Amino acid sequence: MNMIASKIRQNTVLGRKIITPEQLAKSGTEHGHQAALFCWIALNVREYPKLEKLFHIQNASANRSARVVGVKAGVPDLFLPVYNGTYSGLFIELKRPQSEGKKAGNLSADQKEWIDDLYSEGFCVIVCYGWEHARNVLIEYLINEK
Repeated sequence: MNMIASKIRQNTVLGRKIITPEQLAKSGTEHGHQAALFCWIALNVREYPKLEKLFHIQNASANRSARVVGVKAGVPDLFLPVYNGTYSGLFIELKRPQSEGKKAGNLSADQKEWIDDLYSEGFCVIVCYGWEHARNVLIEYLINEK
């Protein structure tokens, strides 16, 4: 993310047009919303430096070779390994928000099971509908850090 953040900051300083989180999320896909979230983080990492630790977890693969190396269906999409005084870290399951002509994303049975298990192990686990919801959850999580 350092390279992305640096490129976005450089383009901003030079007055070049850069892609915005809103533009990335415009597709309405979960992928677009996740890209929008990481774009927003790149633009705001100076204000929230611990967001540099947020990473995506490869999951839900039908590819047998991925399962052999430990990819598991249902694991939340994102993890922030930051202890905030209450939780050992924050998992985010990012779903597509409801939009014109599209229903919001749904949780699978595997996802529900992982969420319950991770929460019982002392992690904060939040299902976020869209990048803005995830952004707000991340900010709140870090602000409440003790």
